[in-house]
Amino acid sequence: MLTAPPVSLATEVKDLARRLGFDLAGATSADPTRWADYYREWIGAGRHGKMAWLARDADRRTDPRRVLPGARSLLVVGLNYWQPHPQSRGRIARYALGDDYHELMSAKLEALLAAMTERFGPEHRHKLYVDTGPVLERPLAQRAGVGWQAKSTMVLSQQFGPWLFLGEIITTLPLEPDAPATDRCGKCTACLDACPTGAITGPYQLDARRCISYLTIELKGSIPEELRPLIGDRIYGCDECLEVCPWNRFAQTSRETRFLDSRLEPWDLHELLTLSPQDFNRRFKRSPIKRTKRRGLLRNVCVALGNIGNKDDLPILEHTAAFHDEPLVREHADWGARQIRRRLGLGDAACQTASGTGGSGP
Repeated sequence: MLTAPPVSLATEVKDLARRLGFDLAGATSADPTRWADYYREWIGAGRHGKMAWLARDADRRTDPRRVLPGARSLLVVGLNYWQPHPQSRGRIARYALGDDYHELMSAKLEALLAAMTERFGPEHRHKLYVDTGPVLERPLAQRAGVGWQAKSTMVLSQQFGPWLFLGEIITTLPLEPDAPATDRCGKCTACLDACPTGAITGPYQLDARRCISYLTIELKGSIPEELRPLIGDRIYGCDECLEVCPWNRFAQTSRETRFLDSRLEPWDLHELLTLSPQDFNRRFKRSPIKRTKRRGLLRNVCVALGNIGNKDDLPILEHTAAFHDEPLVREHADWGARQIRRRLGLGDAACQTASGTGGSGP
């Protein structure tokens, strides 16, 4: 009588991950990434902008064994987050329409760790990360067969396109590695051609300092004036390189209802500008948008209104430029009002007189 071959450790762990709601799972070794030298060059050139944490301890970031001594393997999981985008003035990246993925993914990975400990015993050690620790997750995702790191630098999946959250478990378990994903970008340059700010400086190369996601989320201070018009109507993040990718034709609505339960629909740019600190904290308590803090989001709203606004948007921008409690918001509101006035042929001087401020003073 024939018996079924034994199931490998990696297969068991990947099956556990899928039962807990992850769409993709792959295993790879804990060996250092082959991108270590490129990563150091990228940091050395300052292309990480003001994200100082990326420059800390590059040895740990490029070698999982330095994060967890004795590590033998990594499990990389993917969770599809695509959903239709609401129609509204001011675009928000799709990933930020629902619950904060850091919290949701971390909870799922914690449940997976508990299941792994129950199944394989407490003698094995593990560490989990969701875009929060010293892990170069995209090259690892490619090495684990979850998807390939595309010319946009995003991870693409044949099954879901570019709409994936990634998480990792570094473990002392000896998981059989999956075959790496094959790069299927071919000769396509759609993402490079579509990037509004030219942040994708070449295939597989990104200058974060020009990326709209960096400018509207990670950058905490003033957005460079020469880049503000290129942001268009985006108030949190940018999906342009994802939207134009041909692999986007495989996008499908996420199974995770907490990504679909959007508390942001509908939103109104004028209303957002009037949010008090308490209103902001209450509205975005479970949203990744809280990352920008109130002043960052309102700064972005002012830029968007400056780019797409009309005479009906002038009063609130001028009032914000004159009276808002945050200097950063006043500065960008003044810029936005001046942009609209130029389009209407009214000139800068009228804007400054109406707003009562030259741009950034109290």
